[in-house]
Amino acid sequence: MLTFRGATVVDGTGAPARRADVTVDGGRITAIGDGGGGRVVDAGGLVLTPGFIDMHAHSDLQVLAKPDHLAKVSQGVTLEVLGQDGLSYAPVDDDTLAALRAQLAGWNDDPPGFDWDWRGVGEYLDRLDKGIAVNAAYLVPQGTVRMLVVGWESRPATESEVDRMRALVATGLAEGAMGMSSGLTYTPGMYADTAELVALCEVVGTGGGYYSPHHRSYGAGALAAYAEMVDVSRRSGCPLHLAHATMNFPVNEGRAGELLSLLDDAIADGCDISLDTYPYLPGATYLSALLPSWATEGGLDPTLARLSDVDIRERIRADLEDHGSDGCHGVPVDWDAIEVNGVRRDENAHLVGKSVAASAQEAGRPPAELYFDTLISEKLGTSCLMHVGHEDNVRAIMRHAAHTGGSDGLLVGERPHPRAWGTFPRYLARYVRELGVLSLEECVAHLTGRAARRLRLTDRGLVREGYAADLVLFDPDTVADTATFDEPRQAAAGIPYVLVNGVPVIEDGRHTGALAGHSIRNTTDRSLREPHRT
Repeated sequence: MLTFRGATVVDGTGAPARRADVTVDGGRITAIGDGGGGRVVDAGGLVLTPGFIDMHAHSDLQVLAKPDHLAKVSQGVTLEVLGQDGLSYAPVDDDTLAALRAQLAGWNDDPPGFDWDWRGVGEYLDRLDKGIAVNAAYLVPQGTVRMLVVGWESRPATESEVDRMRALVATGLAEGAMGMSSGLTYTPGMYADTAELVALCEVVGTGGGYYSPHHRSYGAGALAAYAEMVDVSRRSGCPLHLAHATMNFPVNEGRAGELLSLLDDAIADGCDISLDTYPYLPGATYLSALLPSWATEGGLDPTLARLSDVDIRERIRADLEDHGSDGCHGVPVDWDAIEVNGVRRDENAHLVGKSVAASAQEAGRPPAELYFDTLISEKLGTSCLMHVGHEDNVRAIMRHAAHTGGSDGLLVGERPHPRAWGTFPRYLARYVRELGVLSLEECVAHLTGRAARRLRLTDRGLVREGYAADLVLFDPDTVADTATFDEPRQAAAGIPYVLVNGVPVIEDGRHTGALAGHSIRNTTDRSLREPHRT
């Protein structure tokens, strides 16, 4: 039994803060009020909230390879949603897994000696239950499903192929996935047309899940891409959660209001819509994602062959620099805005922390040529930052009532985006304490209760008796993100306690070594299913 004495409780509903003692026992919140027994933590002057829910995480491998998961738990995350952007490692067969390991190395690394002992969604969730620091949910990745059934071809799926994909999605939901994701600027998921997405989302909605797309453009075609996702939701009856829903690139500066009006109209018309964002301006992805989709058709080897062909390189360069490739969101690439932040080969380490333009200037070469040769040398396993965001858009979107928090954090590379370590304290420090964009109660509701509601969890996301004791205790005056672009692997300040399922994983500001998390699964009654401990 553990009691937080005299805490300022911000319960995740948006209600005003109140002072109370909160007692935890057996993994649950057992009492809120005055008194309480067991070990007592003096929480005077500190804020107690539900654990933060990262609605868009890319920890699919790292949570297993390094299960202490300091990056997330140190910032108060107690639940994260994996399987994002339509690309992850279940369901797979041997060939698809090999292709994904190569394609996603820039996101997740490909750890030597790692035990790939699963193929299906349920088996992956079982693997999580062997011991992780935070709880984790999973989305069926639509691009992976398409890879399994259609392969890497850029064409509409046949009727029988759609049926097979629907069956795979249904199986994933039955095995515990909370919904489905898409990455519609990534191959091969981007080859799906609207009708195919509707057909899959019909299964998702029926199975009690939600659809979380990375839509087709965050640049020149952003509003049309958002409108397509709303249309998919309307036609399929599936709830919609827009991933990292922002308006980027110069063409969209100051246009957040247009996006929010589109969503408000749809919500008023009965659509079930939510979204997540991170509180930073740059985005992050793998460097090869900028390539036009036609250049990556077929997978790794055909892509490398095209990058080695002089005539095809010129065609790719024109798509990137003159026209704006679909991989670069329809906007001509600005090499000054593309910063390499992770490589796999030592010979390319000098590129890290510099823009493609800067490295090309140092080498006396055209930027596109350096870009192509880097991709070949790295076998596409390179990550980058894209400096394309707008502060006014970020602030406007985070105020919206349907907003939740998602780090979109990559944990690998020499200089990963600091959002992997700093997203949630940054909301509290910069946008609550320093700028007043959100009140503390509003912000906590965005990061906890609203996210739990999207996941349809009936016992998480609030400080309430009987709920799972996923809790964060922080100092409202000192909580802050310390991760920077130069030093991104820095734990948050001002967070002395984080409890996962009632177990202190952060205590007195230090990791206890506890692996108290487990999978959170979609079940028929939408309540928490007990983990499969092995």
